[in-house]
Amino acid sequence: MDDMNDPPISLLICDDHRILTDTLRTVVQQDPGLRLVSSPVHEPDEAIEILRREPTDVVLMDIEFRGAMSGIDATRRIKEISPSTKVVVMTAHEDERLLVEAVEAGASGFLRKTEGVDELLAALKAAAAGEILIDPAALARLLPLMAREREIRHEAAQKLAALSDRERQILRMLSEGLRNDDIAELLSISPQTVQTHVRNVLGKLGVHSKLEAVAFAVRNGAIER
Repeated sequence: MDDMNDPPISLLICDDHRILTDTLRTVVQQDPGLRLVSSPVHEPDEAIEILRREPTDVVLMDIEFRGAMSGIDATRRIKEISPSTKVVVMTAHEDERLLVEAVEAGASGFLRKTEGVDELLAALKAAAAGEILIDPAALARLLPLMAREREIRHEAAQKLAALSDRERQILRMLSEGLRNDDIAELLSISPQTVQTHVRNVLGKLGVHSKLEAVAFAVRNGAIER
């Protein structure tokens, strides 16, 4: 039972389905244990801006948006801005890879959009109290996936670390759309030398083309786009 002397839990709702957010706002406003810090927002960047100026206990975040930023990206930014804020991710399906990414971004747990009102309110309060919102069966499935993802990232980091400074430079130039001849001219080296460096990059990264090498580097954070 909630202590009537405790201040209400501050909450921000972020989802691009307006009918859903209108319903959630009505439900939350009827619970004295919860307080909305603003009207629900419909874009992740709006939620991030609110978090910059308004201390918030819990964010209820959709996992997918039509814009460039996903709920997972937003969760990561929110945890950077306000580490104490708990993010509960809402999802309409169970893509386990997305759930792994959400956990690694800092989400405190998940709610299916099919959950009832009582379950929703209880989950928000549990998240504020520091509880993890994921059922044991789902957790048992996610842990091996998370371990494998960490292993993949470790292997990728080792491959990228094996590149020389010159190879990294050429890889960045490839990501800018430059051809071997352009790179050779800019670096004052021969096209054959560039080709040798490119061949070494492909071998060290375990890929088969320049495009695949650039994609590998971007995916693993070696090149920002």
